Amino acid sequence: SKCPLNVALEILGDRWTLLVLRDAILFGKGLFQEFQASPEGISSNTLADRLKRLEEHGILERAVYQERPVRHRYLVTPKGRDLLPLLREATLWGARHVPGTYTPSDEELRGLGERA
Repeated sequence: SKCPLNVALEILGDRWTLLVLRDAILFGKGLFQEFQASPEGISSNTLADRLKRLEEHGILERAVYQERPVRHRYLVTPKGRDLLPLLREATLWGARHVPGTYTPSDEELRGLGERA
């Protein structure tokens, strides 16, 4: 299908991908170990797969930060930053409609971009 929602979901439509993006975009994580330390407990195989997929789609890019041994950091591209409104709205929806969910502070919401 060439439906834009369908193609977006093919790339982003699973729990782990959005959580990796949350960590990269909102929390500035870039190292494999940083992503793996998130409280949701992603497995190393799943994390490696999601990072590779996001890199293949130009949402994250890999940059060498150590030569010996070679180690990489994942950086958010402009294409990835364009997903901030999606993360913001999904966060606000969860906070409003799922009882017991963490409610972001005003400062955290400012980090997600302003909206009344």
